[in-house]
Amino acid sequence: MREEAARSAIDTFISAFNASDDSHVTALLSQALTSDVIFWGPLGRSEGIAAVERFVLDIRRHPAGTGTMMRCSAVDMPDEWARYQWVFTTPDGGIRLAGTDVVHLRRSLIDQVIVFAGEIEPSAS
Repeated sequence: MREEAARSAIDTFISAFNASDDSHVTALLSQALTSDVIFWGPLGRSEGIAAVERFVLDIRRHPAGTGTMMRCSAVDMPDEWARYQWVFTTPDGGIRLAGTDVVHLRRSLIDQVIVFAGEIEPSAS
């Protein structure tokens, strides 16, 4: 049951990137995130739904055009933490960015998001 709640919160969070217009982003984020969510993104740490909304709106205004964000893996959830892979494609279908997010859930809502964008290079041995 916990995995289903996590999957639902994650998919609702991702759907905010793909909302039909910007006015729907806040409502979708409010369904997936706690009001005091901590967001560790490419530009550092921020708090609250408004901070996550700014990030989502920036991605939605990508210079290559409005793209599509999608979860491209199962949700792996060992306890209250979950991880999943995502991909952002541009309107022409090209992959613009891919990564892995790690999220913490509290009462079926995401209260922490850690964004890992890009691939991890193999270590030189």
